[in-house]
Amino acid sequence: MGYPKDLLSSRSIIKHGLYALIAPEGLVNNVVPGFENCIISILGSPKLGASFVDYIITMQDGGKNAEGFGGQADVETFVYVIEGKVKAKADEQEFELKDSGYLYCPPGTTMYLENIAEGDSRVFLYKQKYRPLEGKKPWVYSGHSNDIEYRDYDDMHNVHIKDLLPTDIDFDMNFHILSFDPAACHPFIETHVQEHGAYLLSGEGMYNLDNEWIPVKKGDYIFMGPYVQQAGYAVGREPLTYVYSKDCNRDAELK
Repeated sequence: MGYPKDLLSSRSIIKHGLYALIAPEGLVNNVVPGFENCIISILGSPKLGASFVDYIITMQDGGKNAEGFGGQADVETFVYVIEGKVKAKADEQEFELKDSGYLYCPPGTTMYLENIAEGDSRVFLYKQKYRPLEGKKPWVYSGHSNDIEYRDYDDMHNVHIKDLLPTDIDFDMNFHILSFDPAACHPFIETHVQEHGAYLLSGEGMYNLDNEWIPVKKGDYIFMGPYVQQAGYAVGREPLTYVYSKDCNRDAELK
């Protein structure tokens, strides 16, 4: 990395338990046992106030997690391939995930990943504890978001959304792709119980987090905590697009 070329500064903003914008320039590498030839940064986590853990991973030549990821009786996992090509396994099932490919593993199912691209592959990885519902059980699910048609978001023709997982009540979370055409925005500033971890795939924009307007762009990570005001709009010449998680299909719990 070498010596700094300018005054030390950062676009990142951390408000523990509320929200965070994490710019890629400030990321450091984390050692996660079981991952080989992988550059890993832990993004959202319980230490930030999230109920889940998000990772951004560059899988280099020979990159893999031979020991598996997840697999605990109460932990579900999800991986989204940003670029490259990854061989993914869910116990005995095998999938080839290219750009926009993804795999969900339910509780008790171990996820294995291996880079099979000629160069590096980059993936967005997630885990959280599953909230069980009597008589319901999620299942292994895989696809490519590029094969899914966008639908209009809240009846707006310039904002588009894709559901990556089934909307069945068996699932207690989902992943979505949300995309704003240049100058498009949310219909209102949202305030809700759900929390999100979002990785920006393209574009630039302004995002309202806790009633503060913050510039964001491709490669940024945003954590949005429960009840934090949130909304965004796209600026520039290309769509502002991000992949994000959302907890759903469950009642609020009493502590």
